[in-house]
Amino acid sequence: MAPIAPIDGLYAVIPAGGIGSRLWPLSRADAPKFLHDLTGSGQSLLRDTWDRVTDLAGQQRVMVVTGRAHRAAVEDQLPELADANIVLETEPRDSTAAIGLAAAILERREPGVVIGAFHADHVIRDLRGFRRAVEQSVAVARAGYIATIGITPTSPAIGFGYIHCADPISIDGAPSAVGVSSFVEKPDLATARRYVADGDYLWNAGMFIAKASVILEWIRRSDAALADGLIELGSVWDDPALRGPAVDRIWPRLKKIAIDYAVAEPAAAAGALVVVPGDFDWDDVGDFASIAKVHSGGRKSDLAILGSSPTVLADQSTGVVFAEGKRIITLIGVKDIVVVDTPDALLVTTTEHAQRVKSVVDALKLSGRTEVL
Repeated sequence: MAPIAPIDGLYAVIPAGGIGSRLWPLSRADAPKFLHDLTGSGQSLLRDTWDRVTDLAGQQRVMVVTGRAHRAAVEDQLPELADANIVLETEPRDSTAAIGLAAAILERREPGVVIGAFHADHVIRDLRGFRRAVEQSVAVARAGYIATIGITPTSPAIGFGYIHCADPISIDGAPSAVGVSSFVEKPDLATARRYVADGDYLWNAGMFIAKASVILEWIRRSDAALADGLIELGSVWDDPALRGPAVDRIWPRLKKIAIDYAVAEPAAAAGALVVVPGDFDWDDVGDFASIAKVHSGGRKSDLAILGSSPTVLADQSTGVVFAEGKRIITLIGVKDIVVVDTPDALLVTTTEHAQRVKSVVDALKLSGRTEVL
């Protein structure tokens, strides 16, 4: 079969940041979750994402935004990544700064370019369904809107935000496009069940496709100083002599804010954001419950075993085990268990309480035990 041509004019951006604190002690500051194989594919989440988006944009039209500390690991996992397309953050400033900086650099290089932001920790196996949604989203972007891909819920998940859909919008090349009534924070279980039963809600996957200039304009409407800083950085980024001093001066002062709050929600309120429903399988591997789900295919009877040559003996047990080292782990008659055994930290919980792992990380920070983070 002949390879499918890239989508004309699309530039993919992979924000590869965040510690993934709900996956502690597996995911840590020096080795965050996107650098791990959490799906059993034989390669990291980052590499899976690269393979997925290069099919959409081509290898020379993919930019990765990550922390300086992760440069070597990213370059090792992505040897095809063009040197000009790895953008290094001196410190995390959240998704608006990461995506906005990419937008500023790419708009400077290629005025009018359409960019798609696809996070490094997503799991998508239906590549044809994904491509169809992105193709429609690019059509939406060319019409001047910001597009986001919302995932048709398969369960009343409480680990994701939701998008409340409005009426269909007529856009050439995007027959599935609908308006957005509102974004909804992660709900409780009863509310999530109501959303799924209602049929007008989609999971918020955090994928945004738009002209780079449109992204920057909405950042400006939210925070002019943030937009000015990003645009100034973009204007000097390709000059190494000017980049370093500009980063040192500007980056630490940029406001920390998620792109959902700075761009998506205001644009939705103004009717400038459109959602394209995605009927493909999707997960963001945000906690250990999602890892168990990815490995079990939704079956409650499975035990997922990950890590470097773990020895796990299990009898009538389900859940997920990650182990490093030679210790033998034995599970007998436990359901939905989560065991993460690392040389300096051990986590035991259940998939039901997987979202609460972040509170352990917060407690360790407060107690000064940052050496295990």
